[in-house]
Amino acid sequence: MKILAITQARYGSTRLPGKILKSVTGKTLLEIHLSRILQSKRISKLKIATTNEDNAKKIVSIGENLGVESYKGSIDDVLERFYLTALPENPDYVVRLTSDCPLIDPFEIDKVIDICISNDVDYASNTIFPTFPDGIDVEVFRMSALEKAYKEATLNSDREHVTPYIWRNSTENGQTLFKSVNVTNSTDYSKYRITVDTDKDFDVLKKVIEKLGVGKPWLEYISFLEKNEDIKAINSEYKRNEGYIKSLEDD
Repeated sequence: MKILAITQARYGSTRLPGKILKSVTGKTLLEIHLSRILQSKRISKLKIATTNEDNAKKIVSIGENLGVESYKGSIDDVLERFYLTALPENPDYVVRLTSDCPLIDPFEIDKVIDICISNDVDYASNTIFPTFPDGIDVEVFRMSALEKAYKEATLNSDREHVTPYIWRNSTENGQTLFKSVNVTNSTDYSKYRITVDTDKDFDVLKKVIEKLGVGKPWLEYISFLEKNEDIKAINSEYKRNEGYIKSLEDD
């Protein structure tokens, strides 16, 4: 069984251009992100889905240094870029990750993979009804589900964000096209934010990483924020999935 992990990574960003190339303790956020994914015991291969922007060469170079291949594709049609990254690999399952989650946890990646396979569903994630912090987002789906979405999705919001067509039409959302399961945490930490989309997000990550390093389980980072409310409050004004919400409004 082949399980392909793909992380989306681009230089351009509306609110914080070049965010994944920012450095903390001598490592870029992208390098931290990729290194943590590579600790997964379940994925067969990791690839980067990047863009044709000029600065993408920096992303490709970081990947190459870690033995990770890249595919350059559309800036706006991320679903197409994602699908074309996966297509030559012919995987059974695809894991979708995003590079704005530098502290993504390999244990959680493996857990969502195992739940997807053991439940024999088309799609599993810990984001349909979030209980994990923003920044620990994992989605796993059959390659056949990705192909169906690629061929059938027409809304711009579906094309820009890869998986909405799948989870909107899934059993967790009361539909029948895709069998799905939501992975939950026993304690709801969904209000915590260890992703990077703004300068304030980066400030939080920088403080967390400088204190704890880059090798801890996600809960240790959250425990640090629980004990340091002043740091947690720095980026607490931002809401989850603001980019997708804006795409829906544009539709």
